[in-house]
Amino acid sequence: MKSNKPWLPLVIVFVVLNVFFFAFHDWLVKKGVNNDVLIIGNLILFIATLLSLLVYMRSLKATGGGAAVRGMYGSFIVKFFTCLVAAFAYIMIAKKEVNKPALIICMGLYMVYTVIEVSALQKLLKKKKNA
Repeated sequence: MKSNKPWLPLVIVFVVLNVFFFAFHDWLVKKGVNNDVLIIGNLILFIATLLSLLVYMRSLKATGGGAAVRGMYGSFIVKFFTCLVAAFAYIMIAKKEVNKPALIICMGLYMVYTVIEVSALQKLLKKKKNA
């Protein structure tokens, strides 16, 4: 029996990453990575990706022809601007204390969450008959 929970891989990745960040806290600090930035960045990316996925899933239920396109752009805007505002806020608050390795890792996490979101959407589209 297949599960109809496209958000489940997101939750699993979020939990696994947080466990990694907590378990390897000392190692990350030795490498010059601010663990707090990683945990908060992971949380923001998880929430943004989940909202983005929900926006697009809602658009798949609509009957209009342009609903899927509006959903795609809407989900992109939700995720992109959430991450943009969060990064800008961190940079403005931290000023010269910005932890560049943590920001680069968060950019990588953005890619990971995007790949998971796209694969979940592809599975949903395969199930939909008119997609």
